[in-house]
Amino acid sequence: MSDKPSWTERLFGGFKKTSERLTENLTEVVGTARLDDATLDDVEDALILSDLGPTAAARIREALREKRFGLQITERELKEAVAEEIAAILRPVAKPLEITAFPRPQVVLVIGVNGSGKTTTIAKLAHLFQEDDYAVMLAAGDTFRAAAIGQLATWAERIDVPIVRGPEGGDPASIVFDAVKKATDIGTDVLIVDTAGRLQNKRELMDELAKIRKVLGRLNPEAPHDVVLVLDATNGQNALSQIDVFKEVAGVTGLVMTKLDGTARGGVLVQAAQLYGLPIHAIGVGEKIDDLRPFDPDLVARVIAGVAE
Repeated sequence: MSDKPSWTERLFGGFKKTSERLTENLTEVVGTARLDDATLDDVEDALILSDLGPTAAARIREALREKRFGLQITERELKEAVAEEIAAILRPVAKPLEITAFPRPQVVLVIGVNGSGKTTTIAKLAHLFQEDDYAVMLAAGDTFRAAAIGQLATWAERIDVPIVRGPEGGDPASIVFDAVKKATDIGTDVLIVDTAGRLQNKRELMDELAKIRKVLGRLNPEAPHDVVLVLDATNGQNALSQIDVFKEVAGVTGLVMTKLDGTARGGVLVQAAQLYGLPIHAIGVGEKIDDLRPFDPDLVARVIAGVAE
């Protein structure tokens, strides 16, 4: 029986398409072997074709021009240089979710459109916190879909954490109120709240989140401590437009990128970092409970550029 693949191997799988596309495009570029304007144009095009976006591509091109212009460059050196510039974009946004709230609990609102992997991500985040010996509670605040309540309850049972839930169609704010009271009473470190993923009616979503915030504020003026947006990487540009909308309606404080499963547009991660500068807390490469990890910018940059060992 083969050993379970390492996290680096799983990342390679997750960023496979992005990495292959970029590597292929960069390999074609290096035929000239000298970094002149024409080669830099080709490098920039290669980066855009690999979903890194025009802003990040222009920034990387400029950095390569400053450091390497006119020099002979091998394919490996070019990839290493690109990896370093991607890492420079990603490092400032790599921030794990840290539990610092006092008094406890730290309240983490998790938002995202239906189908983004939100509910599973909540379970995986809870598991990460458990691994750091934090006591976790879940709140089923997405009351519009019985399936969402049921799915979260199943995960809660599986990872052995308490859950506060109400009936389908119930008031999310009152569920959150009950959950914060209960978490405070038993000294829970982290309360992770699922929320509705409807974007069809922004006003309704805005009102609902405002109501949840009001309730939280009465119990703890600091809450919610985090508003985490879950993005499905396979959505490409659409994932970026979701950041725009949710920043406006929900005051997003950080991102989790899911479904980096080989079909994904992994370069979108670099675009999100370059365009929004929001903390990226974690990335997910599969369905299993340990397939979500804190975001490592250097490793991801090297995997995208095809030079990770």
